[in-house]
Amino acid sequence: MNTTGNMGAEAIRRFLHAQIACWNAGDKAGFLAAYREAAPRGLLIEYVGRPAADGWAVLEAMWEGQNAAVEIEEAVLIVNGDEAACHNRNRLRSGGRVIDTIELYRFERDGGLLVRYFIRQE
Repeated sequence: MNTTGNMGAEAIRRFLHAQIACWNAGDKAGFLAAYREAAPRGLLIEYVGRPAADGWAVLEAMWEGQNAAVEIEEAVLIVNGDEAACHNRNRLRSGGRVIDTIELYRFERDGGLLVRYFIRQE
């Protein structure tokens, strides 16, 4: 468990792969557990263009509003130090439309996590 906030590159990769695998499998408990382990001291999530908000509430709303409708495909994952950048393809389960996202993750040394979502609006 990450209690110190010092996640290495492999732990970051495991977290990012796990949260997507749990999302796609409809495993809400596993999805939230992955975040709890990665962010033991707090989670902020920002949809770029809006203020950052309490990450736990954002994850709950995201799950309830989108999990049944969206499957995520990992396109690119880059980890440098305590940060990661992901390009994900969010495929609507009905119709197959794809919404690209760039997601930035900053793992703070105090155990906090800041996530920023850039969502293609086109």
